[in-house]
Amino acid sequence: MPSTAGNVDVRGWPADVGVLAIEVYIPSQYVAQDELESYDGVSVGKYTVGLGQERMGFCSDCEDINSLCLTVVNMLMERNALDYRSIGRLEVGTETLVDKSKSVKTVLMQLFEESGNSDVEGIDTTNACYGGTAALFNAFSWVESSAWDGRYALVVAGDIAVYASGSARPTGGAGAVAMLVGPNAPLVLERGLRGTHMQHAYDFYKPDMQSEFPVVDGKLSIECYLNALDRCYSVYRRKAEAHWQKMGVNQRFSLDSLDYIIFHSPYCKLVQKSVARLALNDFLAAQHCNMPHHRYTGLDAFREVTLVDSYFDRDVEKAFMKASEDIFVQKTKPSLLISRQNGNMYTPSVYGCLASLLSQVPLQSLAGKTIGVFSYGSGMAASMFSFCVSADATPGSSLEKLVSSLSDLQTRLDNRHSVSSEEFSHIMELREKTHHMAPYTPQGRVDVLLPGTWYLVSVDEKHRRQYNRQPLQPLHDDAPTELSPTTSSIGHPLQVSSQNVWVVIMSTLWDLTFALVQPHYYRH
Repeated sequence: MPSTAGNVDVRGWPADVGVLAIEVYIPSQYVAQDELESYDGVSVGKYTVGLGQERMGFCSDCEDINSLCLTVVNMLMERNALDYRSIGRLEVGTETLVDKSKSVKTVLMQLFEESGNSDVEGIDTTNACYGGTAALFNAFSWVESSAWDGRYALVVAGDIAVYASGSARPTGGAGAVAMLVGPNAPLVLERGLRGTHMQHAYDFYKPDMQSEFPVVDGKLSIECYLNALDRCYSVYRRKAEAHWQKMGVNQRFSLDSLDYIIFHSPYCKLVQKSVARLALNDFLAAQHCNMPHHRYTGLDAFREVTLVDSYFDRDVEKAFMKASEDIFVQKTKPSLLISRQNGNMYTPSVYGCLASLLSQVPLQSLAGKTIGVFSYGSGMAASMFSFCVSADATPGSSLEKLVSSLSDLQTRLDNRHSVSSEEFSHIMELREKTHHMAPYTPQGRVDVLLPGTWYLVSVDEKHRRQYNRQPLQPLHDDAPTELSPTTSSIGHPLQVSSQNVWVVIMSTLWDLTFALVQPHYYRH
């Protein structure tokens, strides 16, 4: 696929702006979907086959949206040895609100206090599962704007997806993703190639601030998702073809133009159906252009099908799922690792799919490729856009480092704590009863949390929340090089690891390099 990556504006716009690093936080506990089928008394395969889900991650009452985001930001900064002074913008996308006024971003600023950096732009963005994408677009725009001062942007998407007991509960999940945005990135956002659709709908919404549970119109929600997919694909296709024409390339856009394509994933089966939906779009477009494709041989009976009348046409769905099966397996299925084993994370969902794709596809098969992305949020807001992957996959390259940092995703998923369906149900009941209670002390087990996880310690009578962090590593009295505990920026004990020391060393180097590098990126 022809790419816009690598072009530099004559005014000195930064080159190859995109994602430099990705971190994923997945809760330490999960419930198996097959066990949940038995516990709920539904038919075998209803969740595992019908939804395509294997496990569902969840949080007890000792984790909330603030703790999830604190955890993933800390993880990204430490694993990449970044100084907090190197961040100039911090954007948060979430629909999990614990306060109608105070943002998650302001809570995260506590992590910056020790560095002395309070000059950090950005704030929270909310619209169902789309907030993370809006935050990402804002970060890209900042780096490419006259306001950019040469520092990185940090994008955080996090949510806790919980439903009332019943048929919707198995589509829950939880987690957070943090992404570092800047120039010379291994994942470059393609300029000018976005297709967006915005529309008013009551398919999924949360009008009751005293409850974590949404109001959902299941059938309408699917229709809105597929309608937005059709609309975004059409706009993206038109812009891609126009861009190619400017480059002197006479080419029609189709799924064949993308090497990989990932989707917002409420559940994996819907993603597979979405690939089929785009195949239907290609089929209908090919008919109008008299450009038949071998993939659609034998589908002439569907030549007169219209998109608007086919959302729930089982014959159309079945035929195009079969016709697009090879596309799904090659271009999309590798992206569903986290979705299948952790569930719907809401705003981080599509970026969990991005991380999964990078962790599951061989490095050489990623280099130089194009990744299509469809992001959707109920209500509704949706966009289709694309990343161009760096062609440099040599050892030590930015792409190799990014992929290597995500290579342990499967291990992290495998090392979680399995919880019975009965215990899971009790934990959900506790969350429901104590939601927004004040004062309150969480009852969930802290010992099952992963090292480095932030957790909620208490909520006082004024609803002010206090947090602590699990040590990065256990303390050993006989360790010859053991460091003493220090105080975290949140005001609670935090064990310092060798990695923390490395961050301190790197911060000194940052002071030396920032003054040299920063002027190069300023626009005049």
